Amino acid sequence: MSLSSALSTAQSIFSNTGLQSAALSKNIANASNPDYARRVGILTIDATGAQKLAIERTYDNGLVKQVMQSTSESSAQDVLQQKLEGMKSLLGGNDYETAPSTYMKTLRDNLQAYATKPNESTLAATVVSSAMDVSSSLNSISSEIQAMRGTIDREITDIIEKLNGLLKQFGDVNGAIKAGTALGHDVNNEMDMRDRYLKEISEIVGVRSFTRDNNDMALYTTDGTMLFDLDARKIMFNPQPAYDAMTTGNPIIIDGAKMTAGENGNTTSRGKLQALLQIRDEVIPRYQSQLDETARGLVEMFAQEDMTGGVADALPGLFTWSGYAAGDTIPVTGTVVPGLAAAIKVNDSLIKSKGGDPTLLRDGGYDIDGLGVASTDYLGNVNHEAGYSTLLDGYVAGFEAQRDFDPSTFLDAKTTIGQFATGSVGWLEQLISESAAAKDNKQAQLTRVAEALSNTTGVSLDEEMALMLELEQSYKASSKLVSTVDEMIQALLAAVK
Repeated sequence: MSLSSALSTAQSIFSNTGLQSAALSKNIANASNPDYARRVGILTIDATGAQKLAIERTYDNGLVKQVMQSTSESSAQDVLQQKLEGMKSLLGGNDYETAPSTYMKTLRDNLQAYATKPNESTLAATVVSSAMDVSSSLNSISSEIQAMRGTIDREITDIIEKLNGLLKQFGDVNGAIKAGTALGHDVNNEMDMRDRYLKEISEIVGVRSFTRDNNDMALYTTDGTMLFDLDARKIMFNPQPAYDAMTTGNPIIIDGAKMTAGENGNTTSRGKLQALLQIRDEVIPRYQSQLDETARGLVEMFAQEDMTGGVADALPGLFTWSGYAAGDTIPVTGTVVPGLAAAIKVNDSLIKSKGGDPTLLRDGGYDIDGLGVASTDYLGNVNHEAGYSTLLDGYVAGFEAQRDFDPSTFLDAKTTIGQFATGSVGWLEQLISESAAAKDNKQAQLTRVAEALSNTTGVSLDEEMALMLELEQSYKASSKLVSTVDEMIQALLAAVK
């Protein structure tokens, strides 16, 4: 080897060591940064055939895609679980103290006590008070879950605004990567940033990425809708000003396509948006229908029947509904009446504070909210006997009678009113249980794939320290080579003299 070749080799080693040291320093500085991919030196050969050290970032496309998928699945499940727990809290938490089924059990017990002593007016007032608790529970829960749908609309609006911002930032950094790659510039920092935006986008909506020439990237949702290609696609959503049982939520539209809602306790949702749609458009409406059927069953069960043996239509009794007008009929059995749970109420004619008489429940034939629709045809206690209990016994027996319920509620279509109300609680509890198990599984899956990606592309301080020792030895060897060449040159110059 000539002296000039030796010097050239030493210079190359110094240059490569410097580049690797800079990368090493950056790796150590970002050891705790989860969005940083480790930099490594790769020897390449340029167009002239000379070796050149290039600094590249470690990357595993398969693991990155798995992390994106697991992130979207886990994020969706978290949202579903949070909202389901919010619904459960409206029922009084783990013991469901404020659920309609709980108040209905109290109503049944108090009604049984009144039927045993029909001459006790205080027991009559207790029954009416218990009935008011039932109707208030149905009213308040209906109101709260519909308000929750409005809250979800506002959350969707905020999340879409965030998504639009992320897509803009993604587009800016993607453009920088594409231009930098074409010019041969170092775009590793920008690629780290783009991957970070991808993770954040995956939390909101399930996404698939495709890399093209010059590291250009396009994004699609998991159902195939274009999300980003050269620029962000338009995302449209108009929140509803208010919700009730008959209100349908507006869709989220991405690039002209409607986003679908997730399904099941182990949700099929990918990202927060689909999970929010699932709660708003699937879970809450289903639970609302169960509340409405519970209310309809109560109205039907306590209806005043024609006591003459005639065919006059049944009239509301203990339970009626806001907006009732003379001539209105009892809702058809086994068919959901949307919004009835929000409108059900106790008949004013039985409420003492409103000038009513609770003992009329024993006798029958009473007016409905003072509308003048009472009739002796519906009077059971014709002789006004204090010990008359026929109607009360019938109401008590009604709690054990099999009734028809709308199968669209996803509960038993033939069961008792109490079992139906309890089944509604069980339906929600089952959904929560499935969601909780799925949440744990999906979080564990995300943890595993994130660890696998970190092990592949993350920084290990132990490895960096080992590499630092290698670079130190390489630097020492290069210094020794330069020193030896210097001595040889000095000896050569001395000989020439």
